[in-house]
Amino acid sequence: MIRSVLDASAGRPVVLVGPMAVGKSAIGQQLAQQLGLPFVDTDAVVVAAHGSIADIFAGRGEHAFREIEARAVAKSIESAKEQPAIISLGGGAVLDSGTQQLLGECTVVYLECDAETVADRIARNTGRPLLQGDAMTRWEALFATRRPVYERLADIVMDVRTGTVVDIGLQLEERLRQHAALKEEVEK
Repeated sequence: MIRSVLDASAGRPVVLVGPMAVGKSAIGQQLAQQLGLPFVDTDAVVVAAHGSIADIFAGRGEHAFREIEARAVAKSIESAKEQPAIISLGGGAVLDSGTQQLLGECTVVYLECDAETVADRIARNTGRPLLQGDAMTRWEALFATRRPVYERLADIVMDVRTGTVVDIGLQLEERLRQHAALKEEVEK
């Protein structure tokens, strides 16, 4: 049953993408719990190995962070091919061309939202380096440039504007089942 959700064609990793504060970590943890799988948050992987993202940005710059992030994403995806897992990427991870190629081997779920959906979360968390100053204006600008990439990479687009994390997790599990069934039909 879990195998079919992860994709009948050899267990493609399930990867959640979307803008900062959309709920990738919370929804990813919920989905992983439902499926009895490990959850990997690539931002947490980076922090565990290199310290806070804000410190990396301050001390080494965004370019160094993006290189570290791309390695963490690649390692997480490669590991999930062997041991299935639900993976959450940082909002800007999809900008790396190598990451985009790796995502072609995954089932990519774009968690879709709008500024209103994330405004309260952004207001409560001012520690995001790319949102210094007018956080919502910066978020909207980043989202405008990244949204076409999320949309292009997505196998599934999941609107997360309404519903609890549990509700969204259950809906996403069903969408993954449908996606796997369609993929299996196409491959026959």
